[in-house]
Amino acid sequence: MSTLSDLVYAQGRFTEPDVEWLHRLAGDGQLLADLAFADIVIWVPTADDSFVAVAHTRPGGAATLFYRDIVGDRVRPQWRTQVLEAFQSGRIVDSASPDWFEETPTRVRAVPIVRTSNQAGKAAVTVGVLTRHTNLGEARIPSRQQITFNDCADDVFGMVASGEFPDLAAPTAPRRGAPRASDGLIRLDVDGITTFASPNALSAFNRMGFDDELEGEALVDVTTRILPADREVDESLPVVVTGRAPWRADIEARGVQVSLRTIPLRDHGVRIGAIVLCRDVTEIRHQEQELITKDATIREIHHRVKNNLQTVASLLRIQARRTHSDEARDALSQAMRRVSAIAVVHDTLSEGLAQNVDFDDVFDRVLKLVAEVAAAPNTRARTRSTGRFGTLPSEYATPLALALTELVTNAVEHGLAGREGEVEITAERSDERLEVRVRDSGVGMPEGHVGQGLGTQIVRTLIQGELGGTIDWHTLVGSGTEVTIDIPMRYIDRSRA
Repeated sequence: MSTLSDLVYAQGRFTEPDVEWLHRLAGDGQLLADLAFADIVIWVPTADDSFVAVAHTRPGGAATLFYRDIVGDRVRPQWRTQVLEAFQSGRIVDSASPDWFEETPTRVRAVPIVRTSNQAGKAAVTVGVLTRHTNLGEARIPSRQQITFNDCADDVFGMVASGEFPDLAAPTAPRRGAPRASDGLIRLDVDGITTFASPNALSAFNRMGFDDELEGEALVDVTTRILPADREVDESLPVVVTGRAPWRADIEARGVQVSLRTIPLRDHGVRIGAIVLCRDVTEIRHQEQELITKDATIREIHHRVKNNLQTVASLLRIQARRTHSDEARDALSQAMRRVSAIAVVHDTLSEGLAQNVDFDDVFDRVLKLVAEVAAAPNTRARTRSTGRFGTLPSEYATPLALALTELVTNAVEHGLAGREGEVEITAERSDERLEVRVRDSGVGMPEGHVGQGLGTQIVRTLIQGELGGTIDWHTLVGSGTEVTIDIPMRYIDRSRA
């Protein structure tokens, strides 16, 4: 399915501000659909004087007309004249008589989408048309709430046609907990007096300690009464509850937290009232706080694990320096490097919220761990890394970092022992696989002969057992050894799901 941006830019006549305006309007598509109890479709003109649907939102409290998404479809012939008239005239155009859509009577309203500019001297421009498709097949006597919702929808449609909605100065909606019309709606007049409050809105304020009716009350006075005197208040709250600015604020009382969003209503620039959407977000905010606490705890655990591993590595280094056996000293030094490689991964994890790591950064730091080996007498080794590993989950980053540490260390210790050379690590990643090659310019090894030491066993176990991949050693033509690691990405993708 094409995105709104793709569909709009494909018409070849729209600018970036046009697309941003349409995105903002589409972002409030659910609000418009719920207020109008109708399907909302956004159309943009094409090069051949037709229109294509770039966004579609179904109502939450009424039957939809479109059981299949029409985004990307051309406008139907029975709507084209009405949509074209709204686009060319810049006026709202209602259907003269009920329109039949798949044996269902409907009423269609076409609203021109007018974009205004903040720059002086820039004229307003019509960038598309919004259509409201009301299902008349389930017509019944409307309730007071439905009448109020429809009135609010008409006011917002008028603002869309005059370029006053959406408001680019308004903050973008949060990902979680944004109030919707069904969560609670309060209608204010121009003086901030409540003229209507839906049952859900009244319940939200009742839970915060307001026991009376909201209608007839100034919302700012109600909010002042329920807020604790010692509670620090959001600076934007006064303009939100008076309906003067398209902002958002949270209020909290008696352990209940309610999110508010205000949409000022205007008629050709004159403020006529406001819509205040409210939602009880107590449980959502509690979950968010738990997640923040959990994330902080996980980061602290990674930090402590890293510190403990670095302590262990330091103890192994001290012990290696004090031992008189060359074999024991080498074993302790190798163990120190392995522990340090694992510590690098935990150090990276402690710096962010995600349990994924940028492995290119991790590997750059791991390569520095072989510097001590490269500084061995009569050995001059240069390491070079090309390609990108990308982001890996922590359960894959640790074994891969440890395996590559072993391979690079072996290449320097055995392939380049007593000589000068280079170790090159190449990473190639696609959607299906991650392939890593470790190549040295050393003495090589007999073809088909693979070491049986502890390091080789560790690498095999990590790559084959932990990562579900394959590993292969072979001698290059001329000199040197190349180790190829192939890891299927489907296992990594499954671990993220």
